[in-house]
Amino acid sequence: MNKVILMGRLTRDPEVRYTQTNNTLVASFSLAVNRRFARQGEERQADFINVVAWSKTGEFCSKYFKKGQQVGVIGRLQTRNWDDDQGVKHYITEVVAEEAYFADSKRDGEAGNATFENSFGATAPGNMGSDFEVTSSTDDLPF
Repeated sequence: MNKVILMGRLTRDPEVRYTQTNNTLVASFSLAVNRRFARQGEERQADFINVVAWSKTGEFCSKYFKKGQQVGVIGRLQTRNWDDDQGVKHYITEVVAEEAYFADSKRDGEAGNATFENSFGATAPGNMGSDFEVTSSTDDLPF
């Protein structure tokens, strides 16, 4: 099974290009994903992970994702290699995004009251609509 789930902040705006053979959209970006633990007395470390998103998912990412925004990505890990013009072999490992979501809270994001849909037509998390109420106090919780 090859399944990757990431949540992190975009280190740059998604870069869009099109394939030469069939003009398919490809968006690429990288996520800064915090490591779960930090050694005592040290700052928390982050991993910088390359992500590529194809077709509708790539279009969604290129349209709505911006540098610094926290997003969630579900996909698969892919490795590939190639030889450059000088004959040097290059290797890359990247995540191929199959699903992409907003992960910032509604207050933190710049989405306002707009509702965004991901490439599968589902409303992105953080934009729940009027059926949910955000509370800042835990005093009235029943548990």
